Amino acid sequence: MTISFDKAFGIHQHALVARSDRAELLAGNLANADTPGYKAKDMDFQSALSQAQTNQGFSLSRTSQQHFAVELAPPGTVQFRVPNQPDTGDGNTVDVQTERNNYMENALQYQASLEFLNGKISGLLKAIKGDSM
Repeated sequence: MTISFDKAFGIHQHALVARSDRAELLAGNLANADTPGYKAKDMDFQSALSQAQTNQGFSLSRTSQQHFAVELAPPGTVQFRVPNQPDTGDGNTVDVQTERNNYMENALQYQASLEFLNGKISGLLKAIKGDSM
């Protein structure tokens, strides 16, 4: 009997990838909060999750084994955020409080998916080893 990890882990394995990508975007927004002209970015999590599930990323073909394998995000995943505050004069659209809140919410949801996966993996290990604790 084989174990299907896709069935065992469900959507959570794909959610981790999408949440990780979103965390990078939000961290970039926070890092550029004082950069003139920087536009805050975010992603539509539902579309990113569905793209992660169907693996619709673009990959570049390698002409040499020494080249790095590169996968590009599908177009439309990353979007500019509509600012909640009036322009401060420098063209920067990052609202630090909003970015922090979004980052913390994303981190909590990432942690929840990670805990769920850890529980599933523990259950699978117990089934494989035959432990009855």
